[in-house]
Amino acid sequence: MNSQFGEKIRTLREKQNLYLRQVAPLLEMDTAQLSKIEKGLRQLKREQITVLADILRANADELLTLWLADQIYAVVKDEKFANEAMQLAEKNINLKKKKNK
Repeated sequence: MNSQFGEKIRTLREKQNLYLRQVAPLLEMDTAQLSKIEKGLRQLKREQITVLADILRANADELLTLWLADQIYAVVKDEKFANEAMQLAEKNINLKKKKNK
């Protein structure tokens, strides 16, 4: 699976010359798990995103957005009406935001 989130965290980790074996224990996981997350074969828990953002000195909101995009894609990727469903969901999100103002 192609993972925008995984690609981003791998890029950030490599830019800082950090090894999987250095980052994984900080997330309370082994290197194989983190490698699978970077490859898009596993998902990081939402609660770990802020921890990872701190470790990689990254924007937590950006990482969360990429993580959410990957979650949505995983659910709708094989659905015939995926685009239509996402458009309706976007409409509902925008309506909810207007009501909460």
